[in-house]
Amino acid sequence: MQFTSESVETLVEELAKLPTIGRKTAQRLTNHVLKMPRAEVEALASALVDVKDQVMQCSTCFVVTDQDPCPICSSHRRSRATICVVEESSDLLAIERTGDYNGLYHVLGGVISPLDGVGPDDLRIRELAQRIDPSFPDGPSGDGAPDAPSSDAAPDADASDTDAPEGDDAPEPVPVEEVILAVNPNVEGDTTAYYIAQLLEPFDVALTRIARGLPIGGDLEYADEATLARALEGRGAV
Repeated sequence: MQFTSESVETLVEELAKLPTIGRKTAQRLTNHVLKMPRAEVEALASALVDVKDQVMQCSTCFVVTDQDPCPICSSHRRSRATICVVEESSDLLAIERTGDYNGLYHVLGGVISPLDGVGPDDLRIRELAQRIDPSFPDGPSGDGAPDAPSSDAAPDADASDTDAPEGDDAPEPVPVEEVILAVNPNVEGDTTAYYIAQLLEPFDVALTRIARGLPIGGDLEYADEATLARALEGRGAV
């Protein structure tokens, strides 16, 4: 069924192209837009255009931002000795909402997934290694195996964070001491974490991964075996 208005039909078709939005949902959204005041519709249209015109990726951590470097990478209050590795910018925002992390980030842009045709060279894994050691070789790895740096190419403690803004207000570069892997606890996330661990093994940097186990308020009775096993492995002192 098509609407009697060509403009309405066009909007329905465009909205239906969005992920998880079917035609019926697109029709409901279109009907809502028709009822919105013109000022709100103009604000929505302006926001959509601004996302394409103004949003960019931080050249250091690759999070979506309106300025380069992003406010996190350019902040003097952030600890530059720790980098938290996440899959997407939305994961970064989730960690920031906790208020318990004060280091830097690195957005991979996804995870290794051979079934989807995504390999290590499709992600920003080498850029992560280069943030720890700028002498790390650039370019694709070829066979997909991690390339260890040569024996005479030890990590340069004074050269990390070379992508930080220059000038008198630039944060002082410090060596990276810890890399936190905050990838999702699934097959793809485990594969990505393993690859990064192998790649960063030659460097003098602590490599950790966020804990997995029971959620707060959860019941042991309803937890699956894999979750309980992870919770037991990650148990800590009281």
